[in-house]
Amino acid sequence: MLVDVPRMAAWIGQVGPEAAIAGIRARLEADYRRWPQFDKTPRVASHSPLGVIELMPIADADRYAFKYVNGHPSNPMRGYQTVTAFGALAEVHHGYPLLVAEMTLLTALRTAATSAMAAAALARPGSRTMALIGNGSQSEFQAIGMRDALGIDRLQIWDTDPAAMDKISRNLSPLGFEIVRATSAQDACAGADVVTTCTADKALARIVEDAWIGPGTHLNAIGGDCPGKTEIDPALLERSQIFVEYTPQTRIEGEIQQLSADHPVTELWTVLDGSSPGRTDPSAITVFDSVGFALEDFSALNYLADAVAGTEFAGSIDLVAAPDDPRDLYSLIAATEARDSWGASAA
Repeated sequence: MLVDVPRMAAWIGQVGPEAAIAGIRARLEADYRRWPQFDKTPRVASHSPLGVIELMPIADADRYAFKYVNGHPSNPMRGYQTVTAFGALAEVHHGYPLLVAEMTLLTALRTAATSAMAAAALARPGSRTMALIGNGSQSEFQAIGMRDALGIDRLQIWDTDPAAMDKISRNLSPLGFEIVRATSAQDACAGADVVTTCTADKALARIVEDAWIGPGTHLNAIGGDCPGKTEIDPALLERSQIFVEYTPQTRIEGEIQQLSADHPVTELWTVLDGSSPGRTDPSAITVFDSVGFALEDFSALNYLADAVAGTEFAGSIDLVAAPDDPRDLYSLIAATEARDSWGASAA
């Protein structure tokens, strides 16, 4: 199957982003609860002065998935997206691909689904106000996912680019959100139950300072996702309960790269399967230090495959050479050579 950009956009448009995020989140939760069944590895990254290109593989006993993704913070100034992606899902038992899909839109959905999954497990009940710091491509999806998970209906938005704030206001106001344009990141954090950071600069930044965050807040830190790229004041991390996806990867790429290598963290899957506690006190500060992990792409691709199979949203691509005799690959070109020779002789 092939789900290209037009088909992906049409599918999301038909089911609605909130339903798509909720569906992926349900698949994610089920897959996270069987975490030990997956063959896992940190993603393979190729860094350059302008950004990073990464390959994210994972498999269980039946299916293998990978995603190709880039992250280039200066891309918008050159007319490109900061992040683009595509991926594939394959059958482990014979190795043939089952699905090839665009994953720029799909990653936005799965990132929102992951944030929502973590917030449902870690944020205080009754959370209604979210500070959204960084109003780029991920921001609308994050807001929609948090509304589904927690009932968030008030957004305190902040971005250094006023046009980004205009954009998110234009996109989300019709969906019923109360939107408050903050005057600074500190102003956005004031009184927020949940603080989501999703900035793009590849820098050791402190987008959220320790003094701004009060007891009981949940931080959803998704922008710090590679070496040398952070958003959260380390002093704030020191007084928080920290939850991560896959510790070996997050130690290198996440907010906790600023802390000692043995600083205690809890992997989110252990909260979801009940083997570890989540929030231990209503006044605790919880941080989901999310860098994005391949299991989330696995879940999203499998959900997509099930959702579009047999519909107008599933195209096809002839990607695998399959001669009639599996031992005679040459036959595919021999037939072509014969046709070409015949054509030349006739001419």
